[in-house]
Amino acid sequence: MSEERWHEKPLAWQLGNIGSEIVRAINREEKGDIAGRRSAIERALELLDFTLSDKSNIGRIKEVARLREVLASIYVDSKYYAVDLAAIQNYLLPFAILVRR
Repeated sequence: MSEERWHEKPLAWQLGNIGSEIVRAINREEKGDIAGRRSAIERALELLDFTLSDKSNIGRIKEVARLREVLASIYVDSKYYAVDLAAIQNYLLPFAILVRR
């Protein structure tokens, strides 16, 4: 999806779809596919960048920026934050549920 089309979607939809990339990363990790895990996290980071550049999200930018920071920390295998992909999935899951309603 292009960045322009991404910006047409509400924030909950954006975060729910970022969550689907996190689920993909977890699934790849469980199968021992490190390259697949890395690719899914890269896509999630790209989508977070799209979300950060969306002017309609200006009121939530700080929270989204922190999420990106934590995910980038996981990507580089830093232990700075005591957070794993499952915790990020749990954070994003309510957004996916909200969008499905």
